[in-house]
Amino acid sequence: MDRINYYVSVMGRSVIPDSSATSYEWVIQATPQEAEHLLGLLYLMQEKEEEAFPGMVFPWPDTPEHDVNRAYETVLQQVYREIYRLGTPETRQQIEQTT
Repeated sequence: MDRINYYVSVMGRSVIPDSSATSYEWVIQATPQEAEHLLGLLYLMQEKEEEAFPGMVFPWPDTPEHDVNRAYETVLQQVYREIYRLGTPETRQQIEQTT
């Protein structure tokens, strides 16, 4: 199956084929199924962020902050690994420079 360019916004939780529709941070080359998988990871990241929110606002003394954030950070790493895997050479270079 042919890959096309998709424009990814981690902050906006979007993976779209139209660069003019919204702002984006990364460009990937993916099949529709790969783009859908990445979008699912972004939604999962949003879900984990929302689950961790009460622990950030009302921290429990017996729950270390890193435990609260672990699920979110795990999904965030999956998102960036997938962006890197599917990324254009420019996207990969930008990720390498920021890590």
